[in-house]
Amino acid sequence: MSTPGDQPHLRFTTDIRDAADFAELHFIGVGTPIDADGRSYDTGQVYGAIRQLAPHLTRACTIVGKSTVTVGTTSQVTAPAQRLAPVGTGVDVVWNPEFLREGHAVEDTLRPDRLIVGLTTAEAEKTIRAVYAPILDAGVPLFVCDPQTAELAKGAANTFLGLKISYINAVADMCEAAGGDISQIVEILGTDPRIGSGSMRPGIGYGGGCLPQGHPRLHCLRPPARRHRGLYPPARRREDQRDPHRYCHGPHRPHSGRPPHQGRPGHRVGCRVQARHERRP
Repeated sequence: MSTPGDQPHLRFTTDIRDAADFAELHFIGVGTPIDADGRSYDTGQVYGAIRQLAPHLTRACTIVGKSTVTVGTTSQVTAPAQRLAPVGTGVDVVWNPEFLREGHAVEDTLRPDRLIVGLTTAEAEKTIRAVYAPILDAGVPLFVCDPQTAELAKGAANTFLGLKISYINAVADMCEAAGGDISQIVEILGTDPRIGSGSMRPGIGYGGGCLPQGHPRLHCLRPPARRHRGLYPPARRREDQRDPHRYCHGPHRPHSGRPPHQGRPGHRVGCRVQARHERRP
């Protein structure tokens, strides 16, 4: 793609050798669905992309992972990447998780709330700052941390959003029983800057491809003796037990009167619609 008088700035190819020869920075954004055990990420596509790309890396470069992964993935994929690449340790692997809302991917890519990158070398940080320079110049904060922190940040964000949705649904249930107005309570709570009103809209629960994944991933990282002490399992059980026919409570209507989205049996829906209507300050 190009504009008149400009050099092409976007090119597509299915030849991974061509991509390896051309680029010094390789973004890997592949799916990491729930694994068969229901408690971890299936990172098979991440490793598959590494195995295909690495043998063609003949000069120093940086691989940037974007997928949501289990803590420790960055270090685990670095070893095969460097082993398979002709350039060896000239390959740097960093993790830069995405925080995209469905329906707003382009906007959230060009104008994100924050950028997080987990890395271990100064050269990798220099590369990341260069590629994101226009976004950083616009005032978007960049959090440079170790890979484990970056990997955890994505799961922590998903988990907190799930907790917030579950909490306001519990309050809505109390309002329904006591005759209270949940819409006014949401407004009252939202005026407290420590709480905020974002995602505080009662509905049938949370769902989509991200929020349900946050809990089992963080939960499985806890020592076995302490896994029962987490805050999230009760919230998860509450959402699992919600009546899908009770779409909203009181006068508050999350979808402006539109009917709820339909999902697969046992598939919680609603969180993505909530996030879709969030507005930045």
